Amino acid sequence: MPRGRYSLHDPHDHTPLGEEHFHCATGPSGWRYVAQTTGPSGDHSGSVDLAVDDLGRPIRLELHAASWRVRGAAIDGVTWVRTDPTGNHATEGSAPAHAFTGTSPAFLVATARLLRLTPGSPATRVRLVALTDPVLAPLTVDQSWALLDREAHTTDNGPLIVDAYQVNAVDTGEQHTVHIAGDVVLSAPGIELEELETPPSVFP
Repeated sequence: MPRGRYSLHDPHDHTPLGEEHFHCATGPSGWRYVAQTTGPSGDHSGSVDLAVDDLGRPIRLELHAASWRVRGAAIDGVTWVRTDPTGNHATEGSAPAHAFTGTSPAFLVATARLLRLTPGSPATRVRLVALTDPVLAPLTVDQSWALLDREAHTTDNGPLIVDAYQVNAVDTGEQHTVHIAGDVVLSAPGIELEELETPPSVFP
């Protein structure tokens, strides 16, 4: 069960946004990621609880940020309920999308798991509902993912397989690279892996 800490920053001006303390695990029915987030001052700022099935589809998502809460799952596309800070007004939403995305590195792992790309294969387009801090407002986005390279790195615990993905925003053409090993993001725009107590899990 990998356990560690990511630091988060603005990918454009590198302003620190805080940290995400996480643990995650694979199982016979899929993968689960649980994290607590803190702001730049170290104060608690939210949480992430994401579970995907063995095909990578989100079967349960619960996000908290700045008193906002979103619960969602893959039902007729994706469906969610967003609750305001007072708790008095909950709004429901749905979209013909494949999964969710957001600030957490968990969403990158989940999308890679959903797409199951092979090196050198054509880029695959995916529609996602983005839920980003600080108010978790839903926005449907289209991305294009391609697996550029897969390398084995020698470690004390055996070979570590690292996948390098090229991710494009379809609407703006913005392009970036994401490096993932198993169920851990090694690097991505705005994300740095600072601590990892145990090696990444290997998906079956």
